[in-house]
Amino acid sequence: MRPLRWVVAPFLLAVLAFGLAACGPAKKSVFPPTVSIQQLQVLSNGQWQLSVRIQNNSYAGMDFQSLDGQLQVAALAPVRLHDTFELAIPQLAGDVVQLKVWPTAAMSRALEAIADKGSAASLAYSISGTATAKPEQESKARAFDFSGKDWISAVPGIAHTFR
Repeated sequence: MRPLRWVVAPFLLAVLAFGLAACGPAKKSVFPPTVSIQQLQVLSNGQWQLSVRIQNNSYAGMDFQSLDGQLQVAALAPVRLHDTFELAIPQLAGDVVQLKVWPTAAMSRALEAIADKGSAASLAYSISGTATAKPEQESKARAFDFSGKDWISAVPGIAHTFR
């Protein structure tokens, strides 16, 4: 019986040690965010102010620090999107950050063509790039790729504003 004790006891200790190691906090799943234009406003100097919505699709809160990418309207040449900020977004929630861009002349003309048509006309856009964020359970920020396509239309009754 004693030799059996020398074999079973270390085995049980090993199982107990592995079981306790697995009792640490569960790591929450982290997924890339969804980025879209919530509103586009044409400023008096011709610049566009974008209200960019960042949707945190993760089961962990994330501290977003920057966006770097491009905006393409219709099939026209894209413009660069870039800004740094501090924006804490809880799990499965979204928030908005303001970005300003200088559109190309062709992009401005395309937007002007639908400006007086209200929601009866729309313009396709695509947005892509990387969002830098630090998930709550991690020590360092990392880059998450994003891309998306949608449409914008003039907002009836609010000049120079598109959603």
